[in-house]
Formats: sequence, C-alpha cells, structure tokens
Amino acid sequence: MSLPSNNKALLFLFLFLFLSPLFSIYSAAAHGGGAIDPQQFKEAPEFYNSPTCPSLLNTSTDDDSDEGDDDVICSETAIHVAMTLDAAYIRGSMAAILSVLQHSTCPQNVIFHFVYSATTSDASLLRATLSSSFPYLRFQLHPFDASAVSGLISTSIRSALDCPLNYARSYLANLLPLCVRRVVYLDSDLVLVDDIASLAATPLDPASTILAAPEYCKANFTSYFTPTFWSSPSLPLTFAGRSRPPCYFNTGVMVIDLDRWRAGGYTAKIEEWMELQKRMRIYELGSLPPFLLVFAGEIAPVDHRWNQHGLGGDNFRGLCRDLHPGPVSLLHWSGKGKPWARLDANRPCPLDALWAPYDLLRTPFSLDS
Repeated sequence: MSLPSNNKALLFLFLFLFLSPLFSIYSAAAHGGGAIDPQQFKEAPEFYNSPTCPSLLNTSTDDDSDEGDDDVICSETAIHVAMTLDAAYIRGSMAAILSVLQHSTCPQNVIFHFVYSATTSDASLLRATLSSSFPYLRFQLHPFDASAVSGLISTSIRSALDCPLNYARSYLANLLPLCVRRVVYLDSDLVLVDDIASLAATPLDPASTILAAPEYCKANFTSYFTPTFWSSPSLPLTFAGRSRPPCYFNTGVMVIDLDRWRAGGYTAKIEEWMELQKRMRIYELGSLPPFLLVFAGEIAPVDHRWNQHGLGGDNFRGLCRDLHPGPVSLLHWSGKGKPWARLDANRPCPLDALWAPYDLLRTPFSLDS
C-alpha cells in the first residue's frame, strides 16, 4: 500500500528533522571538525584489577574524582600514560584509551595524563567527554601553551605535522607533576593488544638512559636530515661519541625517565635544534628530527612488537600496508592514513578492521542508550 503524496512529504520532513542533527554529530566526530561533544561517544565497559595487582594509596570504590588526590598520582605503583588530546584526533584517542584498559592486568592502576592546547581546546568539554565514556578513569588534564613552541616550528612535508600539540611530548617533564618519575608516551593513532605494564617496565639505565623507544637501524638514517646538515663540517659530529651508531626511532611510543630529563634540561636541548632549523633548514619532518639529534644512539631499544608502525602508509599517499614480521603488542597507524577516516570513506585497509572494535563513536543508528 502506498502513502498519499502529502503523507510522504510529512514523513520525509520528519526524518530530515530527526536525523539531521544526528548526522551532524556523527560527521563532526568522524572527521574531527568543530567542537567536541561528550555525547559523541559511547560509554566503555569498566575494567578491574587482577587480585595480584598492588593497590594505589587512598583509593576507594566511591571516589568518583577524575583527577584523584596527590597520594594516588604520586603512588609508586601507578602506571602513568601521557597522550595529547584534541578535536582532530579525539576519536583515535578514545580507542587508544579503551585498548590500554582492556588489555591491562591492573587497569585501575593506570593514570592518564592528557595534554591539550590551551588556546584551541575547551578543558571542560574534554573532561566531560572522557568522564562520559570512562566514568571510572583516573586522569589529569594539562594545558599546553602553544605559543611556547609555535615560533620554533618550521613547515614540514605534511601540514598535520606542524600542529604545535605535536611538539608537546618535548615538554612532558614540565607539564606533569614532579612526583611522576616515569611515563609512557603514546600517540593517538594506535591501539594496544598487550599489557601496558610490560612496556612501562622497560629497563632504563639509571646512569645514562633518558628514554626507551622502538629503534629501526635498517632505515636510512641520513634521509632524516638535509644535505645542508650533512655537508656542514660540524653538525654531523653531533652523533660522534654516542654509545652506539645512531638509528631512527619512533617517538609515537616512548618510555621516558622524567627525573633524568628534568635534571639534564633536555627540553632546552631540543629547542636549540629547532632554533637552528629556523635558520638553516637541516631537516624536513616536524617534531621527530630534534629527538633524533638529541637522543639517537643513546636510547634503550624497545622490542618491535610494541610498535607495528606505518599502518597509515607514507606521509604523501597513505597506502595500505601489511604487518611487519613478528609478534604484535601495539598497532600504530603512523603515516597519513587514519583507520577512522578510511572506514568512514568505505575505503578501509585490511588492517583497519583491527582498530574498529575499539571505536567508541556513537553512530546515528546506535542502539545503546
């Protein structure tokens, strides 16, 4: 039986008025546009500690504070994780948080530190978004003053790499509480499929090692710097005297000794290279090369299982890539292509299906309340 034309028009109008706001919310969350809406994301399940987990100080089941007290933040048994948080990558960040908690033996001991742009992000919306999806999450929000670094940033091969928040990892020692002595830094375009406690426990030589990260010594290290750098009589000597030959390492997954970083003034050392870059163009790739200049050849290597990287393809085309040989503890969509964008465009890569189960986006047709 067909409807009269006037009823069809009324039905169409109803559907348009009802669904349009939902599609607007979905589109904003999917593509990172506009302000963050806490209702864009579903509530994640709660995860509990194994009976063998050490307890944090002054914890209680009825403590609903998202930031906790000083005793909890400064507890020696806490596992600290730092990430940046913004509208463009919020969907990836939510998936990363869920993956960390889901695969942790002691999820209630994980404390997140989210760094956000003080000039472009609303702290109250970020807090509401996190608390809505993870009501039990222990976290702190740390505002990052983009003006502290914006004057030092040089244009790179991809505009997304020039966002000041990409450089926040160089300032974690200044942003996080002084009692936080070790932190795991994670990019927002990854998911863990293993216990983050194993990564956090990566051995660091207390006398000489500031950070640990996955190293790739087969990569062409010279390609990360310009001919201007290598033709200089003095600049290549930067790597002379290092404990090992310098290798490329990925800064999207790092374990950092914040005490030694602070004592050695490593933020200032990174800034010095950025200032030189403004004068004579010694590299092309955003925030990575300054880390290489300061730390390459002096880091503790992390097993490659903790960074199955490059799943986003190269920085120009974002083509699909396969997993590297070997075991997998962390999947990292570094590169141009992001799994949420490719899924939305109905052009996913095969490995994007491994990210999808962690996606908390609430679609217009979601049945959960």
